[in-house]
Amino acid sequence: NINGVGIANSWVKNLTRGTSYEKMNEQAEKIAVGAEGLKIFPFGNGAERMFQNKTLNAQLCDVQFNVHKDAHVFRAVQEGIAFAFKYGLDIIQENNLDVKVIKAAHANMFLSPLFAKTFVNTLSVPVELYPVDGSVGAALAAGLGIGIFKDEAEALGGTPPIQTIEPEKDNAALLACYQEWKEKLNQFLSS
Repeated sequence: NINGVGIANSWVKNLTRGTSYEKMNEQAEKIAVGAEGLKIFPFGNGAERMFQNKTLNAQLCDVQFNVHKDAHVFRAVQEGIAFAFKYGLDIIQENNLDVKVIKAAHANMFLSPLFAKTFVNTLSVPVELYPVDGSVGAALAAGLGIGIFKDEAEALGGTPPIQTIEPEKDNAALLACYQEWKEKLNQFLSS
């Protein structure tokens, strides 16, 4: 669980007086990977399980007033959310669990092509997007977990993904940004 991820993007939207998500995405796409050094840590909704229930709070870091504009914030929040998921995936992989594909609802953050691409390239794992919303996905996962469905195929009822996004081969710049973000996060966690 990454507490506050969705609300981070909503908070930025409201902060900019209701700029539409479509407009936020258009502007964010014009900014280079790394948002010219601007970093957002989207942990502003209480304790985080992956931090042993520590409350980190959201952080907006390395702001340059003469450089960073709304579009940089739009890009940085999407990258910060993807990076938070990568941090969680790193923990999963440290516990010898192999993630081959992520199945997600084609809703919320995954409606942003920039976010979907950033997510996939940061995690280096393909994402299959399904024509449901998050609540349906959660219900199907719960049904699978308690044995209502014998496997994922039965839970999805044969519904194919509407899109599969594969990681790009050249994502070194994005992964370098993630490492910088992670170093800063580790500083917060050790203080």
